[in-house]
Amino acid sequence: MTFPTLTASTLRPATAPTLYFIGVTTGSSSIQHVFPRWAAHLGLQDAVLQGIDLPLHAPADDYRAVVRFIAEDPLSLGALVTTHKIDLFAACRDLFDEIDAFAALMGETSCISKRDGRLICHAKDPISSGLALDAFLPAGFWSRGPADALCLGAGGSSIAISWYLSRQERGLDRPARVIVTNRSAARLEHLREIHATLPTDTLFEYHLTPTASDNARVLADLAPRSLVVNATGLGKDAPGSPLPDDAVFPLDGVAWDLNYRGDLVFLDQARAQSAERRLRVEDGWIYFVHGWTQVIAEVFDIEIPTSGPSFERLSELALATR
Repeated sequence: MTFPTLTASTLRPATAPTLYFIGVTTGSSSIQHVFPRWAAHLGLQDAVLQGIDLPLHAPADDYRAVVRFIAEDPLSLGALVTTHKIDLFAACRDLFDEIDAFAALMGETSCISKRDGRLICHAKDPISSGLALDAFLPAGFWSRGPADALCLGAGGSSIAISWYLSRQERGLDRPARVIVTNRSAARLEHLREIHATLPTDTLFEYHLTPTASDNARVLADLAPRSLVVNATGLGKDAPGSPLPDDAVFPLDGVAWDLNYRGDLVFLDQARAQSAERRLRVEDGWIYFVHGWTQVIAEVFDIEIPTSGPSFERLSELALATR
């Protein structure tokens, strides 16, 4: 069961075990149709999903009101946070009783849970982004020759993806460069500070790109076979694409849009070049499935496999709603 979307000013006590979805346009998400199917399959009796919509870069007081409400309301069990991960963490860090290692490293909140009266902040993106990448990139992809990874946007997803791809234990199976672009310098500087703490010799690059044409110039410098990720939210949280229509994707490359719904201009641009540039084009659906199942497992304190028949069944239930 789902309910009309709430805002920071219309929060009301939960009447059933409730998972919140904190985003921008939560009512349009496929999770509204998927969650009831998953809850029934997982035996989460009476569990409900409740959306909370906040504007991009909402006032800190709004984030604090939402987090305090979840902490104090008995049947409010936790939340998945999208779009607002970094802003919510910055505004509410002192409200959490526990912050997991990924959340502390990355300065973001993608999941809120409660255990024994304690409010816990998690960053699940490093796990879910890695699972999604491994689902469509063949094993040893990066060790087959020098190729780059370009993340358009320096938000929480790019932090997680860059961490996952740069881990020293991956050996040669790492990009030659991990490149991040963003329209504002502050987010790039935040990411640079995080990368400086990582035990890796991966080469990172940061480019301030106020316009789509600036992103296109960075794109043109990529090696063949490179990965290009739309991690900006454009196409879902706001209209458009981080690239102009005349941008050229790398030959034999991979274009990954973290969005799966909305006005998916980036995906349209990549698909228009897929034959000529021999591109593999992926939307954000598998990322959506892994992201949500990771949070549901945490909030409801249950085990959900990340592969195998049980996970495939959850994927089938989700796909039936697309």
